[in-house]
Amino acid sequence: MSEMTVTDARARLADVVDSARVRHDPVYLTRRGQRVAAVIDADDLDRLIEAAEDLADIEAARAAREEIDAEGAIPWEQVKADLGMA
Repeated sequence: MSEMTVTDARARLADVVDSARVRHDPVYLTRRGQRVAAVIDADDLDRLIEAAEDLADIEAARAAREEIDAEGAIPWEQVKADLGMA
């Protein structure tokens, strides 16, 4: 039951949710033969969101390192001055 129409899912919603929750396998919902949504276990979704956020942080750190390599580091005294701490 990994793919079904929205109409079928509506009629069997409890089964769809149980399948996604127990099997940890997304159930894709289709309309006119095209995937339009997916039902997945809530804990699986939380893990996916956390992994995506971690990946975004890694990419941001990589970009920051590349910027430092290209432009050089900003001296600490300049940072403090820019923040009004000096």
